[in-house]
Amino acid sequence: MAGPLSGLTIVELAGIGPGPMCSMMLGDMGADVIRVDRTKSHVMDRLADPKYAVHNRSRRSVSVDLQKKEGIEVVLRLIEKADGMTEPFRPGVAERLGVGPDVCLKRNSKLVYGRMTGWGQEGPLAKAAGHDINYIALTGALHAIGPKAKPSPPLNLVGDFGGGGMLLAFGMVCGLLEAQKSGKGQVIDAAMVDGAALLLGGIYGMAGAGLWNDERETNLLDGGSHFYGTYETKDGKFVSVGSIEPQFYDLLLEKTGLKGESLPAQMDRKAWAQFKSRLEAIFKTKTRDEWCAIMEGTDICFAPVLTMKEASQHPHAKARGAYVDVSGFPQPAAAPRFSRTKESVKGPAAKRGQHTDEVLSERGFSSKEIGELKAAGIVGAQ
Repeated sequence: MAGPLSGLTIVELAGIGPGPMCSMMLGDMGADVIRVDRTKSHVMDRLADPKYAVHNRSRRSVSVDLQKKEGIEVVLRLIEKADGMTEPFRPGVAERLGVGPDVCLKRNSKLVYGRMTGWGQEGPLAKAAGHDINYIALTGALHAIGPKAKPSPPLNLVGDFGGGGMLLAFGMVCGLLEAQKSGKGQVIDAAMVDGAALLLGGIYGMAGAGLWNDERETNLLDGGSHFYGTYETKDGKFVSVGSIEPQFYDLLLEKTGLKGESLPAQMDRKAWAQFKSRLEAIFKTKTRDEWCAIMEGTDICFAPVLTMKEASQHPHAKARGAYVDVSGFPQPAAAPRFSRTKESVKGPAAKRGQHTDEVLSERGFSSKEIGELKAAGIVGAQ
């Protein structure tokens, strides 16, 4: 069976980071995603072979010169029969190019038009440059993450991908569902600063209840507690424990040999630092594998801290088929999973313009038109 989004067509104006992740998710779920790439090499193209661009998988590519009005007309013809489109530019850029929401919705009134930015479409910072680290800094997320000495960026997972790509994918699906009922399209403003704040919602709730403070490594979930954090093992590797609930905590004490001793209460914050030092010494008495033999699979809430290479080889990941080999290396499989309309990775990232002829022909361009567009450099030759 085709994926749950089979039958839907999305036109993606190429970008980097969260926009491609959104399109990957839609493509993995069965949507026909058409990526509009540049006709000329971009600086990002030289960073790696296209096959390693995991977030560019599961879709086709056409290459179009968006600096020429004829190229803009090609894009507008592509969206005339599309269900949605996404663009990755700063506010105002799409309008200057001639593919802003007003123009596109005039061509296709049912179009769901997704906009992916860092700061959003309005506000004093809307047109400023930025990256993941800046967006999460403004939300309080960056301040809350890392050791006491200074905040530590959690890769670009919170802003770009969790707060950006997944937010836009969710917004697009919501918009597509609503369009099926109303017959009308609309604009989706997905801002990473909004998404990162949304991910932090539970922590804001804890702060409001007086259960969280702004000093790092002093809270329940930021490494401050001795029962929720990571510990180095005898072989220099690490394990993680998350024994929050009393019954899980009791099991942690049992497996570390501390049960039966006269100990401070689990939630006695004044004792956390001292207790953590004691657990640090205990975990260094055995290797990571030895602790796995003792704790893995129990209700301690335990897992070894794996490298990405190790993660793809773990028995649990293998049993679930959590990683797939698409281009000669393991990468995350499509998710979430559907019982009937199966999700799947359609294939590796396409080369820039690989499907130009195919897609334009499907959209009603004649062979003569395609030839003329190629000759004029409006679309890329294969």
